[in-house]
Amino acid sequence: MLKLLRKIVTEVRSQSDLETVLELIVRRIQEGMDTEVCSVYLKDPTNQRLVLRATQGLHKDSVGSSLSKFEGVVGLVASRAEPVNTDDVEEHPAFCLIPGSGEEQFHSFLGVPIIYQRDVLGVLVIQQFDRRRYKEVEESFLVTVSAQLAGIIVQAEATSVVEVPKQTEKPQVDRCFVGVPGSPGIAIGKMVVVSQTAQLDNVAEWKVSDTKAEIVVFEAALKNVRTDIRMASERLAEKLGEEERALFDVYLRMLDDNSLAGEIIKRISEGSCAQWSLSSVIKEHTRQFDMMDDPYLKERASDIRDLGHRILAYLQEGETPKVVELAQNSILVADELSPAMLGEIATEKLAGLISVKGSGNSHAAILARSMGIPTIMGAIDLPYKKLSGRSVIIDGHSGRLYLNPSQELLEIYQTQLATEREQEEELDNLKLLPACTQDGVTMPLWVNTGLIADVQRSLDKGAEGIGLYRTEIPFMIRNVFPSEQDQMEIYTRQLEAFAPRPVTMRTLDIGGDKSLTYFPIEEENPFLGWRGVRVTLDHPEIFLVQIRAMLRANEKYGNLRIMLPMVTSINEVLESIALIDQAIFELTEEGYKVVRPPIGVMIEVPAALYLTRVFARHVDFISVGSNDLTQYLLAVDRNNPRVASLYTSYHPAVLQALRFIVVEAHKENVPVSICGELAADPAGALLLMAMGYNFLSMNANNLPKIKAVIRSSRFDEVKVMLRNVLNLNDSEHIRQELEHSLNEMGLGAYA
Repeated sequence: MLKLLRKIVTEVRSQSDLETVLELIVRRIQEGMDTEVCSVYLKDPTNQRLVLRATQGLHKDSVGSSLSKFEGVVGLVASRAEPVNTDDVEEHPAFCLIPGSGEEQFHSFLGVPIIYQRDVLGVLVIQQFDRRRYKEVEESFLVTVSAQLAGIIVQAEATSVVEVPKQTEKPQVDRCFVGVPGSPGIAIGKMVVVSQTAQLDNVAEWKVSDTKAEIVVFEAALKNVRTDIRMASERLAEKLGEEERALFDVYLRMLDDNSLAGEIIKRISEGSCAQWSLSSVIKEHTRQFDMMDDPYLKERASDIRDLGHRILAYLQEGETPKVVELAQNSILVADELSPAMLGEIATEKLAGLISVKGSGNSHAAILARSMGIPTIMGAIDLPYKKLSGRSVIIDGHSGRLYLNPSQELLEIYQTQLATEREQEEELDNLKLLPACTQDGVTMPLWVNTGLIADVQRSLDKGAEGIGLYRTEIPFMIRNVFPSEQDQMEIYTRQLEAFAPRPVTMRTLDIGGDKSLTYFPIEEENPFLGWRGVRVTLDHPEIFLVQIRAMLRANEKYGNLRIMLPMVTSINEVLESIALIDQAIFELTEEGYKVVRPPIGVMIEVPAALYLTRVFARHVDFISVGSNDLTQYLLAVDRNNPRVASLYTSYHPAVLQALRFIVVEAHKENVPVSICGELAADPAGALLLMAMGYNFLSMNANNLPKIKAVIRSSRFDEVKVMLRNVLNLNDSEHIRQELEHSLNEMGLGAYA
């Protein structure tokens, strides 16, 4: 059975036309399961009827016949979304004959639903003359086949749907694909598909005798790629800040002799050809990054792959990057977007970006956010290779894209796009105004940063502090641990730019799933491994250097706050505080005039959640990492498109947990901040304010909208909204209540 399944899936996957796919499915299943009939019914989205699209065994003239989703045994399978297995289908109470199909001669019936992302697409049926009930193993096999084929059918159907409909055809269906939001905003335009011609997987191994000549060839290719990346950086120079442009420097550092290039040259020196040496080293490095859990580090694999493809292109054919011609309002689509790709196109004509692979933490997504280009990442089911020139709407807020949209949907999004542009102009005027409700409650708004360019953007948006500065980035772009002096200079820039506003620096958050290239850690389960504060406590020499650098940088400005990540026990907190006090003592002995800054912890895991009050007795502040906390509470990887729909900050358990934290911390008079997507959502920000959070921290781009919704609200009404929400037990009901409440408060535009 397994061999048959693989054969069917492999053969069907090689086809793209929907009719061919369906014909192949019914033919191969009928042959493989030795049954008289195999048929596929697909749901017509325009009228919800089940249409017989392909059959092997019934009369071909009956193809195109249809049933309602509640009609016949086939309709029963679809409506219940579960198999029906009977030895005499005519005796079944739901039986309904399709005239002219010839099915009255077949007695045995097994139908299973074809389900894709919880949506019943259709029904897969097998039938026989004999009166017998299909065996459990046969039923299980057909269910397995159906699950495997669902995604293939969706892709083939999408390729058919995107064909421009003729005027005489039936009403158009908007085919939606779901990815991960990469950069907020709406874009409407035509798709332009770009692809890598050089493929690392197709490289063969061979030995060379003249290794010196092979190294010369490799270094020439390397030089060309360096030139391309510098040119790409220069093209984007006016649109990016200093730190975003530094992402291109990260690329160049990867090509240094003591990094990727050095490893490749070493393998060539041992007798392997340049192409194979390149391919093997690139694959080894990408494999390491792909295994990491940390979203930011995981995305570094795409950067390395992109470099590998670029070098290979020069090695194979001496190719220069092909110029991508863009018309106005183009939507660029790629298997895996990279910063260098953005530097090779006319971004002024670019309306949006779609990447089949990757997440919101990729460098391409970071650059897209910096440039304000709506972007969707991780659209893994999109049959992108066949879509060049097709019309598309991308919704960077939700991660949804619509192929060949209907006029009705197009008008809806055009209106929303115009509204967003008007709102942006209005929000610019709020920069210097406080986030204060109409009845006098003020909520300070902070930002999350990691790049120095985030600071200026944050100040431009009116940020009142930094709620989370990710200190890992300076460590990730080096080949050795940065020195105390290096770190001090980096931290000084952050503190100086924001002084006297508070800057909350999270101590180094590496380990397990976040291992650095020069500090590798391999574990079977990095989710629950050696990470965060566990690493820094086991390596106090690393922790002390970082703390000393922070304290020295703070000597002049006095606006530092130190935050400990991924804590799970009070011992971790007390040991960390002891090391901080040790660093203060050492620096004082050395003549520095340092003071003990406020020290806090991040609540990111369920264990810490229930120790909030215990922690609050020993620290100066509590900060909630709502993204990770939600992810752990729901056991959902929010960057995995397969389960991203299950990730919701409005899950009742998440809201109860967030309320519990702030109540427990306030019992000890300790302030609580929160950094995460919920704080950047208008309804979420109001709920958190009503719960009693003292500070909200978010991406700088979201800050003006949150300020606007707070200034337009009344705190007494927001408290009522919170009370209503906490009485609900379902995420969808909570969303409906929030939408209703915002409309009642006159804030429907922010819903």
